[in-house]
Amino acid sequence: MECSRHCALSDVSYLVDHHASIDLCLHPIHLTAHNAAATRRAGPGAVRELIGARELLWSFVERDLIVRYRTPIMGIAWALATPLLQMAMFTVVFTRVARVDVGMPYPLYAYIGLAAWTLTAAALREATSSLSSNAVLVTKVSFPRAVLPIAAVCTALMDFAVAMLLAAVLLWYYDVGIGWAALLLPLVLLVQLAFTAALALLLAAANLFWRDVRHLFDLFIGVWMFATAVVYPVQLAGGRLGEILTLNPMTHIIEAYRDVLVRDRALSAGFGMVALVSLAVLAGAWTVFRRSERRFAELA
Repeated sequence: MECSRHCALSDVSYLVDHHASIDLCLHPIHLTAHNAAATRRAGPGAVRELIGARELLWSFVERDLIVRYRTPIMGIAWALATPLLQMAMFTVVFTRVARVDVGMPYPLYAYIGLAAWTLTAAALREATSSLSSNAVLVTKVSFPRAVLPIAAVCTALMDFAVAMLLAAVLLWYYDVGIGWAALLLPLVLLVQLAFTAALALLLAAANLFWRDVRHLFDLFIGVWMFATAVVYPVQLAGGRLGEILTLNPMTHIIEAYRDVLVRDRALSAGFGMVALVSLAVLAGAWTVFRRSERRFAELA
């Protein structure tokens, strides 16, 4: 059994690396047995299976990075373009047209928010179609399907790492000293990744059951951005609306980045609550994904 699973994962890695098509005659996989066992392995065993497929996960990430960074300069430019151009646009709007006091240089405020937001938005956009766009693999090869949406999150993380290089330049330009709170940056990132991975698993599965999810997501993501403290403090909304907007987990995550990088202060109680919620949602999303997995082959 272990040998069969190892061979299957090796086959998938080879196909991902070489962009080859799958021939059932060459790669016979017992999908029924795999899918029936998916629900039984929805606990720690499933996690171990995913960890065992880390080489396969890296194969998917490497494939996407090679395509994106085939020309390194252009790859880096694209990773910086979205948050940088949006920062420039919102800087004009919120410093020239409608002045907003954010307690720090506005370009720095906006860029940190946009870089963090782009990590989640880009990861979810790719994860939503990760199963449907790899239908041949999903239907004909037995492997942990969670690898596909998780790979989308990992790829977006690489772009985020590039984008944060410019954030470091902005911190230097505005003479913002890095304090002890910056040591909490990895914790903020881990919470964001947990929250993003949870949504990625749910959206990827939902898009197989209802193909309109992809289009609805494109509409929702724009609204969600302006309901988050990405380019302006949501407290400015005031009243009941402001209170509702502060319940948005992404608001607390993005403000946490500003707290540890610019304000040099400890993480808020709101962020602590978001951390707990993110872990709970991730556990729930993982269970839902694994229990739905037995139908992926017929829906892809």
